[in-house]
Amino acid sequence: MSSKADKLGVSASFARAQPVGVSSRRAAIAEATGAPTSGVVPPSEVPIEALAHNPFNLREDLTELEELAASLTARGQLQPLAVATRMAFMEAHPGATDGLGRAPYVVIDGNRRLAAAHLAGLKTIQIHVNDALSASAADILESALIANVHRVDVAPMDQARALQELVDVHGSQAQVAKRLGKTPAWVSQRLALLNLTPILQDKVESGELKVEPARRIGRLPQEAQQAAAEETLNTTHPPRQRTHPTPPPAPPQPPTTPAPRITISTLSPETIADALTAHLTPDDLKAVTELLMSRI
Repeated sequence: MSSKADKLGVSASFARAQPVGVSSRRAAIAEATGAPTSGVVPPSEVPIEALAHNPFNLREDLTELEELAASLTARGQLQPLAVATRMAFMEAHPGATDGLGRAPYVVIDGNRRLAAAHLAGLKTIQIHVNDALSASAADILESALIANVHRVDVAPMDQARALQELVDVHGSQAQVAKRLGKTPAWVSQRLALLNLTPILQDKVESGELKVEPARRIGRLPQEAQQAAAEETLNTTHPPRQRTHPTPPPAPPQPPTTPAPRITISTLSPETIADALTAHLTPDDLKAVTELLMSRI
């Protein structure tokens, strides 16, 4: 009769060494990975290569890593990474081990800090081990979302996709809102982004279409969304009007002196002649004389 150790494919001495209460799956994983099942105090600081990124991390794009790496270099690590042991993670997620390598720990919350630590060239990193976080894929996703829901660096579309996964797990937006400590309207507004057409989702991710109007547009039928988006974009960025070059201003003209007025108090020929002679040049006086002669 084969022993339990034979069924697991491990040595009898290893089987005898396992404490009571350890599942056969965990014992097999421990044998494969070399990780003990209990009786070891989790470390508070490990080499950076001992950590693997969380496959369920909600961030598809780890943003602003250079700035965080500079902060880690200048100020050091201010908050430990929340991790689960590789054994606990594999036991809960046997089909989600791609990319883990041989790292003994899986980051549950702190993937961006881990990426920045690699960029900064850190050799070790502080961790807090909590295997309860690896209970299920939904728990990991929920833990990551709750930890990041108030952070500005989580892309709106990534947040909406993670919320939808939680709705799929918990069955309703109301249940998700309750677990997150938010209102159903808050959840519904963010999920509206997923109803946008693929083109408009791309515009949200690029920042061309702002999140607030995008959420309102996402509540419209998809056939009406493009027109609403164009109206929003034109309001935010009105099209440039073709302008004609302004001609240069005309040079200032010297002020004109009004022509002198000849006032004749009486209508006697002598008085008229005297007035004309006083106000006209000899040439003008001669011209007036010729005009008068032509009219006789």
